[in-house]
Amino acid sequence: MSYRRLAEQQPAAFAFRPEYEPKIAREIAKYPPGRQQSAVIALLWFGQEQEGWVTRPMIEDIARRLSMPYIRVLEVATFYTMFHLAPVGRHHLQVCTTTPCWLRGSDDVVAACKKHIAPTPKTVSADGLFSWEEVECLGACVNAPMLQIGKDFYEDLDGPTTEKLLEAFRAGKPPAPGPQKPGRKSSEPEGGALTLKDPQLYKGGYSRKTGT
Repeated sequence: MSYRRLAEQQPAAFAFRPEYEPKIAREIAKYPPGRQQSAVIALLWFGQEQEGWVTRPMIEDIARRLSMPYIRVLEVATFYTMFHLAPVGRHHLQVCTTTPCWLRGSDDVVAACKKHIAPTPKTVSADGLFSWEEVECLGACVNAPMLQIGKDFYEDLDGPTTEKLLEAFRAGKPPAPGPQKPGRKSSEPEGGALTLKDPQLYKGGYSRKTGT
């Protein structure tokens, strides 16, 4: 496992924008008195959502809010790869390259990222819009290959589809997340559902009769 650390260059200060305060209060209120530290992941996510990445001043602010030692918040931020420890593009692509996605062509998705964003991962594109990295399984193996942008998952990708995806984000018109193949819904087979189609299944017609 690689060692993760905060970026050397850090901002001088951090403060949550006012619109995040109700969200923060709501997360902390979910836990009983003395257990507010359980909200640490949610607050780190809010901070990253606002700034794009997790900074040292942000960690210090969250530690004060939750009455936690700074090192405890740092441990959480550096353990979970969902938290970016250095600046990323406005749209950060996390490309799954675990075995199912690799077998289905994730190399082509990575190649599109190298071509249209930057040759090396975690490098911000010249326009500041994009960055990318390879990650482990994102849990949509049946729709492989796939990638994550923010909270959204884009599935059933290939090289050209990934290029179109980047073009759409660059134009400010991101497509709907989910499968990118026309007509496919969720994780059902291509061409539509193939099982459990007999209407009799839903009328109790095949239930076992019990004798007396």
